Amino acid sequence: MNQSPARTDPLMLYGQTLQSRLLLGTARYPSPATLEAATARARPAMLTASLRRQQAAGTGSGFWDLLRRLQIPVLPNTAGCHSVQEAVTTAQMARELFGTPWIKLELIGDDYTLQPDTLQLADAASRLIKDGFKVLPYCTEDLVLCRRLVDAGCEAVMPWAAPIGTGRGPMNPYAMRLLRERLEVPMIVDAGLGLPSHACQVMEWGYDGVLLNTAVALAQDPVAMAGAFADAVQAGRSAFRAGAVDPQDAAQPSTPVLGTPFWHEASA
Repeated sequence: MNQSPARTDPLMLYGQTLQSRLLLGTARYPSPATLEAATARARPAMLTASLRRQQAAGTGSGFWDLLRRLQIPVLPNTAGCHSVQEAVTTAQMARELFGTPWIKLELIGDDYTLQPDTLQLADAASRLIKDGFKVLPYCTEDLVLCRRLVDAGCEAVMPWAAPIGTGRGPMNPYAMRLLRERLEVPMIVDAGLGLPSHACQVMEWGYDGVLLNTAVALAQDPVAMAGAFADAVQAGRSAFRAGAVDPQDAAQPSTPVLGTPFWHEASA
């Protein structure tokens, strides 16, 4: 029996095998039923959930019951945190609630762009790792920042493609491709992707996975879009492993002219 591509090419994070390279957010869906159907279609490796924002929204225990029913590993995040202590405290609360050491570390430095606080992020990551967390830090495509996160103990990083929720796709392709070339740890593109083609592109560059929320949740048909992104992620990964041809400046004939029965000389 043939195995699925995900099973023959698994993503490894912190020594754990994930059966998909797509992670899915749980916010902003039209209804819990839509979230459930989109999850079933995409079959993500993890579902992200914000403890602070769900509490602020007053959704109650029904949301947490839904996450448990979906039987997909939950990746809590520290969305809405603006200080190291806020992020650490929120992560500790999430660990108690969900019974998991996994945490998506978000530490926001600017409320307009939702850009990570690049000055404090490594410190927050270091504190959480020392406390036993498996930290997946949301960061920019800055190479120096990502190196510091790895030096702090992060075994993976999650650079953005563009600001959260913009759907603009990779805004700085040069920096993203350079980052992929220079760092050897797993990297998951988190934030800013709007189209399945965006996801396919970053996977073709060699990124190890994609985390999505808005592009699926606010689509006209979130369930169909979840499936389209899942297919695109796998297609991009397959293309990366296959090895694409290098771009050329001049045309290269796919059929050689030597040995052809007729030769057309240029007109005088």
